[in-house]
Amino acid sequence: MGWLWAIIVGLVLGVIARAILPGKQSIPLWLTVIFGILGSILGNTAATWIGVHDTKGIDWIRHLFQLIGAVIIVGLGDMLWVSLRGNKQRA
Repeated sequence: MGWLWAIIVGLVLGVIARAILPGKQSIPLWLTVIFGILGSILGNTAATWIGVHDTKGIDWIRHLFQLIGAVIIVGLGDMLWVSLRGNKQRA
């Protein structure tokens, strides 16, 4: 069940990150999900580093760090994707 939640959270965070980033991103949806999952992991790690542990209720700070991580990973991943693919347009 943990993997299912990771995919759902990755999809949601990845799509939100794409909406926050300016311009059009060239990465496919499956890669957006993977980058969202990686951003979530990065955000969890950063939140743990600053001392945010499990709290009662909703962990707003942790979710904010997850979103920031997803924006960073999606942005960097899109730049890498474009550089590797040669900025080819979809048919």
